[in-house]
Amino acid sequence: MPEADGTFAWNSTTLIVVEVDVCDATGTDSDASAAKPLRDTIAPDIVQEDCWNIETLWQKMQCRVRNAGRVGLVATAISAVDCALWDLKAKLINVPLVRLLGAARLNVPIYESGGFTTYTETQTKEQLIRWVEHDGCRWVKIKTGSNPEEDPARVKSARDAIGANTGLFVDANGAYVEKTALAYSHTFAEQGVAWFEEPVSSDDLAGLCSLRERVPAPMEIAAGEYGYTLDYFRRMLDARSVDVLQADVSRCGGVTGFMRVAALCDAFHIPLSAHCALALHLHVASPGARLRHQEWFHDHVRIESMLFDGAPKPVKGEIGPDLTRPGCGLEFKHADAQRYFIG
Repeated sequence: MPEADGTFAWNSTTLIVVEVDVCDATGTDSDASAAKPLRDTIAPDIVQEDCWNIETLWQKMQCRVRNAGRVGLVATAISAVDCALWDLKAKLINVPLVRLLGAARLNVPIYESGGFTTYTETQTKEQLIRWVEHDGCRWVKIKTGSNPEEDPARVKSARDAIGANTGLFVDANGAYVEKTALAYSHTFAEQGVAWFEEPVSSDDLAGLCSLRERVPAPMEIAAGEYGYTLDYFRRMLDARSVDVLQADVSRCGGVTGFMRVAALCDAFHIPLSAHCALALHLHVASPGARLRHQEWFHDHVRIESMLFDGAPKPVKGEIGPDLTRPGCGLEFKHADAQRYFIG
């Protein structure tokens, strides 16, 4: 079924899988074209290196892509390799990755995310009700922005579906201009919307900051999922543009990069929320002192349950690692995935 948010539409989801030595490693959500810089630029530079020295390899990969640019597809390729190296390291010493990193918590709260703008009202309501009643989720999120004039009615319909006691989040994916976003913040607040994600482009730090200061309390402004480098997140925090910072382990430099972002949030006293990539975030999210929750994104739930043995499942609105499985706890289903292989 085609899906869309406020600024993009898609009819497929791509998974990049990196294998290190003989261990099946974890995958990241990216575009298929990320496989080329991974194979041609990054992998040859680290083959035969000591897999224990992940920090050294991470720095080497960053230097290797200096002239190609460190953001975008290159960053997702580095993230995939870094996640695979951490998975391998934990498997080599036969411990779950969360034990290797150290846990501030074992169970990670999730918010369920979907409500795409291509859905009918009935489809959205059925999805939200299932999440609340079956998964016990405390918060749900819907997309807005494709047809802004319809958004107030969509938000009201979502609130009617989940009742008064479940948190409602709205994600515009940068579809609004600042004045429109401000006007809708008041409309959405009437429906108890507590989280307004990317009301304007995440590159518009001044606009985000302005909205953060003017939206009705206790509504929070969230952004950061498109951050690829630590400098990006520092600039966002320096500008005081968000109440909650988002980061994606499959974009921000893998486990190594995500832990650095978590430390930055701690230094700025800002909550952190993990974006998508469910199984990857589970282990790296657990150590984060300021982690608030993790996005349980509908597309990624589907693809991980199809292609990985050991994919997490929610219990009462939380997910937890299987401590009997080493690494990220995942095994790639090669045979099942072969029919979807694109190169």
